[in-house]
Amino acid sequence: MLRKILKGALWALLAVILYFAYQTWSHWDTIQRVFLGGVKVYETTPPKLPAEIKRPAVLVFSKTNAYRHEEAIPAADAMLKKLAEDSGWGYFQTENGATFSPAILSRFDAIVFNNTSGDVFTPDQREAFKRFVENGGGWVGIHAAGDNSHDAWAWYVDRVIGTHFIGHPMSPQFQQALMRVEDRTHPATIHLAPALHRTDEWYSFDKSPRGIPGLHVLATLDESTYVQKGPFGQELSMGADPPTPWGRAAARGGALYPGGAPPAASFSEPAYSRLVAGAVRWALKLDGEGCSSNATASGQAK
Repeated sequence: MLRKILKGALWALLAVILYFAYQTWSHWDTIQRVFLGGVKVYETTPPKLPAEIKRPAVLVFSKTNAYRHEEAIPAADAMLKKLAEDSGWGYFQTENGATFSPAILSRFDAIVFNNTSGDVFTPDQREAFKRFVENGGGWVGIHAAGDNSHDAWAWYVDRVIGTHFIGHPMSPQFQQALMRVEDRTHPATIHLAPALHRTDEWYSFDKSPRGIPGLHVLATLDESTYVQKGPFGQELSMGADPPTPWGRAAARGGALYPGGAPPAASFSEPAYSRLVAGAVRWALKLDGEGCSSNATASGQAK
């Protein structure tokens, strides 16, 4: 009898081991991206671009070497493509990091990071993007473009985003919160009411970027309207000043971080899609005041 029990236990243990082995194998890509520092994929041959790209032109980049928002990325791409078509702009979408060369980037006026995550560039590609922004190019970052998978690149975190991501709520992950709009004259927020409720995966950062020279906060969240608890009860509250969209001058180039919207449905939400549209128009220098190289500590991105 004991022998049969031991044999049954061994078969059960083997079944458990095989189950976990299968789960690990089938989810290995996600495990690498989330728990093992991301994948290491770096392109060296750029994609073929159209011979002519109308100006102004927008480059949409959605490469992910860390966590990938599988549903949000195509939804945002579709929204941005329609925006460009309706506006008569040039448009090109890619996940190929080799697009980031001085010659190719010179064909574009603004870049949108659509949930880009992880270490996605070679050193030369990083430098090409840095020069693009510092020489006057515009940038808009959607959601994961500001997460902690980019921390290895200090210039990007400090000079483009302006603060460090620490996490997002998990109790629950998506929550409705009250957003209070501070600037209703900026192209990204001019259409918004003074206060509105949105459901999102709200990011928290180690500090408010307010006060950084050249940075301008567009709206803040009311933390009393949602729960700021991460995995295992991690405290994510930013206190009295949790900004959500903000823009800044990075040398002569302009960077605007709308921040939210991982659910695919967000990109068909009129208020959010208009916010992104206004952000892109600002980055293209079509609406609003642009950036200058002598931005002061006033907090205005001029």
